[in-house]
Amino acid sequence: MNMLEEITLAAGGAVAEQEAASRAAQADAECALLVLGGGPGGYSAAFRAADLGLKTVIVERYPTLGGVCLNVGCIPSKALLHVAAVIDEARHAAGFGVAFAPPQVDLDRLRAHKAQVVGKLTGGLAAMAKARKVEVVRGYGHFIDSHHVEVEVTEGAGQEKSGATKLIRFEQCIIAAGSAAVHLPFLPRDTRIVDSTGALALGSVPERMLVIGGGIIGLEMATVYSTLGARVEVVEMLDALMPGPDRDAVKVWEKQNAARFARIMLQTKTIAVDAKDDGLWVSFAGEHAPAEPQRYDLILQAAGRVPNGSKIGAEKAGVVVDEKGFIAVDSQMRSNVPHIFAIGDIVGQPMLAHKAVHQGHVAAESAAGQKAHFDAAVIPGVAYTHPEIAWVGLGEDEAKKSGRKLSVARFPWAASGRAIANGADYGFTKLVFDASEEGGGRIVGGTIVGPNAGDMIGEICLAIEMGADAVDIGKTIHPHPTLGESIGMAAEVAHGSCTDLPPPRKRQQ
Repeated sequence: MNMLEEITLAAGGAVAEQEAASRAAQADAECALLVLGGGPGGYSAAFRAADLGLKTVIVERYPTLGGVCLNVGCIPSKALLHVAAVIDEARHAAGFGVAFAPPQVDLDRLRAHKAQVVGKLTGGLAAMAKARKVEVVRGYGHFIDSHHVEVEVTEGAGQEKSGATKLIRFEQCIIAAGSAAVHLPFLPRDTRIVDSTGALALGSVPERMLVIGGGIIGLEMATVYSTLGARVEVVEMLDALMPGPDRDAVKVWEKQNAARFARIMLQTKTIAVDAKDDGLWVSFAGEHAPAEPQRYDLILQAAGRVPNGSKIGAEKAGVVVDEKGFIAVDSQMRSNVPHIFAIGDIVGQPMLAHKAVHQGHVAAESAAGQKAHFDAAVIPGVAYTHPEIAWVGLGEDEAKKSGRKLSVARFPWAASGRAIANGADYGFTKLVFDASEEGGGRIVGGTIVGPNAGDMIGEICLAIEMGADAVDIGKTIHPHPTLGESIGMAAEVAHGSCTDLPPPRKRQQ
């Protein structure tokens, strides 16, 4: 570097320092910790930081805390899925000799029920924020420099910008800005084409509905709409639905839902949509594509989500964001800028609320000077469809490809008294153990398919974290008759002591 470059660099640094000092003087608020985003990860981080004594501010664009998950995501969708499950169970009861009249769906009251569920939770979060003296600033935040965020203030019931701005100075920051639904570029802008947020609004029940994307979000919403009376079709580019869990679990789901969908088009692309007065005319290409355009009343695009890393001006704070919008962090959730952390969807897959919450706690504790690290052995996944599929750790499909010495134990629910009584004898519980000498027979994964699978997977998560083996799990007394005891029985299958199944075949000498 020559002298002229050194002088220029020094001058630039001096200007930057003057600008930062000027912003500090103009700041509308100051805090020890700013949390950018008030979703599950964000508010959990803020509350933990406040409990540790840090003056904390949350910037959140929604009218209430909770972010996408609580306001327009996982919570309202589960409220609707519960209603769908009740309707489905009522229909199935006819086979037991108890017949109900066809349901009369009042969409206004159903929407009100969904809003009431969300309201109870958001009201509770507002009270907890107030009790902790956490200030909530409503609006869209973006960095001005490494210690300032400018907030475009929103107002009203929606997310409309008021035109006002607020400048906040912070000592440390946790980025919890989440992700957004992918908008497919070839789709026209039409009110009849919605993402998951629009689908959850439940404006009406269409006669014919297309779901673009065979992942969990699309299939959960397809479950709701089909139960309410829509004729639903699904199109997926890949050769299978619901990536993530083992294929045998997905096959159980497919068999149970064979009558739910009018058509499932795998290895098929949506190539064009023509929005006309009489409907949305969709053209497809692929192995199972219809030859002619098909008409639909509603299209749900559920083709994934992208992180919001490129929308917050992170580069002005010196934070590195990759080309996909993700921010790299270390085990303390620190970005390349030591006093700026990042958590949740914006730091990578899986994009799950429970992952974000745990990362939020780590980031808050790190910001407070504690030696906290995110070192979770596993992160569970759940498809809240009917039936539910829950999985964690190493699956059987992955195990077969890994080349590791593993053993797989499966307990079919056809041998479970509770499952038979519940009409769920199609389900199963499967455990994967490390059979290598160094692995010591410890559990490394598990899959459950059937009602309440998501409620049961936590035991398998704990077993993996604690390094339990088949004896530890199988010798733990589980209550009978429950679906949960299938976990203990699967472990008994693994060590050859299960008496609820026919005896294992003895190998011929």
